[in-house]
Amino acid sequence: MKKSTYEKRARIANDVMNYIYKYIETNINIDELSLELDISKFHLHRIFKEEFGKNIYESIKSIRLEKAANLLITNKYSTITDIAKMTGYSSQTSFLRAFKERFLMTPKMWKNGGYKEYSNKIVEKISTNNQTIDFSKIEQTIVKMPEIKGYYIRHKGYDRSIKKTWQKLQTWIYTNDIKEYKQMALHHDNPIITPLEECQYIAIVVLENEEEKLKDLSLPTLIIPKGIYAKFSLTGKYGDVIKLIQWVYHTWLIESGYETTTNPSYTMYHKNHFLVEDDEFILDFYLPIKYI
Repeated sequence: MKKSTYEKRARIANDVMNYIYKYIETNINIDELSLELDISKFHLHRIFKEEFGKNIYESIKSIRLEKAANLLITNKYSTITDIAKMTGYSSQTSFLRAFKERFLMTPKMWKNGGYKEYSNKIVEKISTNNQTIDFSKIEQTIVKMPEIKGYYIRHKGYDRSIKKTWQKLQTWIYTNDIKEYKQMALHHDNPIITPLEECQYIAIVVLENEEEKLKDLSLPTLIIPKGIYAKFSLTGKYGDVIKLIQWVYHTWLIESGYETTTNPSYTMYHKNHFLVEDDEFILDFYLPIKYI
């Protein structure tokens, strides 16, 4: 595939995903979207599935249910019907059916503590570090982040296999002799409520000098949207990150007076545990939020 064609396809897939995040509360019309992007609906579906590994409707459903799962435990005064409407469902019945199929429990059961049991089972699969961390001592800061452009490689799954993707990205950095850059990870899926093998994880390099000339232009680019984020800093080892994410979503967020938005969360690495031998990391985790 020609580089220009590859870039165009990646851009279309990312534009579709950004559109879904932006309009997740509405009845998303794929016909209108294909007209807006000037591409047939058939090719739109094919490109998206090749890029993300699942079709557009599956992604819409997944994002809606992840948002609903968060709203059920953060919006204490919203009814089930309210949350169904807030996540783009036309009826409470269709929402209840989809939620139970996805999480194996009703929204009411989830809201009354079922979310803890569900996320604990996922966290136990990846958390090999038994050390107890007192996350309550972490001081979060509320920050306004700018739009960020990065070069990326997409990875399906949330486990140690991510290391291979980072090694590929590191090879690209060396090939281009890039000296100043940041390493980021974008979480299209929330790993504490999504089966680990289905999580969309994106390894990203952000150049400090946008004018830098690159020898290898094979990687596509994406734009991480600007917004208000809660920032959490942590030093630890492999397995601690998912514990942090669980605490942020299921403890801090519930008590904070904020709710998360449909924009994906991301991680900024100061030391990337996938690229070192000691499994240690130093990172900042950014959760998109809005005041409620």
